[in-house]
Amino acid sequence: MTYFLEKHGIASSSPGASPPRWTLAPKMSSWSITPRRVGLFLVAIAIIYSLNAFLLVSKPHKLERPSYLTQNLPYNTTVLPHAAFQPPEALPHRQPDMVDTFASYKYRNTCNISSLDLHSPFAPLCTDRQSLLTAMSSGGRIGHDTPYMPRGCDMRWFSTEEICEIFSRFEKVIILGDSMLRHVVGSLNVLLRKDLGYGAVTDWNFSPVERQDCFCNYQFNVKACSVQGIFKTGDVVKNDPDSLACPANTIDVIIEQMIRFPIPTDELDRFRNLLPTKKPTRPYAFVFGHGLWNDLDLQATLDWLDTVLDASIQQAPWLSPPSKAPTSRSRSKHVAKRERSKHESGFWPRLFLTPNAAGKEKPDEWLVSQGNKALMIFEEAVGEEVRRKGVEHLGTWNMSIQSNKFDGVHLDLRGNLIKAMMVMNWLNMLEVENF
Repeated sequence: MTYFLEKHGIASSSPGASPPRWTLAPKMSSWSITPRRVGLFLVAIAIIYSLNAFLLVSKPHKLERPSYLTQNLPYNTTVLPHAAFQPPEALPHRQPDMVDTFASYKYRNTCNISSLDLHSPFAPLCTDRQSLLTAMSSGGRIGHDTPYMPRGCDMRWFSTEEICEIFSRFEKVIILGDSMLRHVVGSLNVLLRKDLGYGAVTDWNFSPVERQDCFCNYQFNVKACSVQGIFKTGDVVKNDPDSLACPANTIDVIIEQMIRFPIPTDELDRFRNLLPTKKPTRPYAFVFGHGLWNDLDLQATLDWLDTVLDASIQQAPWLSPPSKAPTSRSRSKHVAKRERSKHESGFWPRLFLTPNAAGKEKPDEWLVSQGNKALMIFEEAVGEEVRRKGVEHLGTWNMSIQSNKFDGVHLDLRGNLIKAMMVMNWLNMLEVENF
């Protein structure tokens, strides 16, 4: 027995012998925790974290459009032969077009608005920006206040998540114009905040009366709720950040109201202050609107636009190629126009929205100067003229002629949401990868 125990390394249990090795507790490591070692460990963790954060920040922001805009996707045009409209393409990016994207919005049932009430999807989808603008400008409805359909090819109806992604491609989206453009900004905030009831207004500081008067459709009542409208997403971030569905610090949309020509100096100064003198990491996009406050005077509108474009290049020369940007304010008006017309090799996205159609409540004294005949002529003329200046054009008369208006001038929530989605479609098509 003693031989067996010794052979297998098991100590004898005789008095004075060492206990078996398997009964001994393992020895503690020679490394022990000291304040100095804890400090060194924390410093190492801090260095690794800081280096990782630096690499993330310093990594250039990749600007790109979704793949369905840059790749040729198959589409079968014979799904329903002889049908007036083909069903939307069975592709992932068209899924939001076929469902109610407002289903999860606040006050969806109270306001009783579905995105399918506003736009009826069909195929094919527009594949380039010019065909998109033409289709959206010349579409129509089958009945009063029924869903709007572009002509020839379709637009997208984006989910809020897609809208957040589109805005994240831009450093800032600046909208210049009158109350019609202010309502576009309000509608964009409805989409960004997922709130049909109060998304367009500053509900965080509302009184009980305002919460009643500026709800759902009445957010765009210019008599009761004009000053309560949201003018920039920065105000939402400051006062009610939890209401925004987009990630923090990824969107910046603002309107600067410029309603008349000549443009007051203080309005131009505020606009210039929105533009950096050095090229940012992401592009800026501009949306213009003008006309009614100058009684649809075409020359006044063109002069208004020239003033805005000149101020833009003077403040931010990076908007135009260096060799083509104005070098001094003393240049003649004709030289400045020539410089603006050479913008093509730069990346300066600009869209002009002409006023929507008039309604039956339009006061009689304005029917000659601002009635539907005058609006149609103005839209066509502005489209031709601004394109010569390198500015793209979106008409809204067709979209709005069969829609509700509060006072014969301003669209309600439904009409303004369609107008806002049109702007989003234009932004989505911009070749940000060329910036």
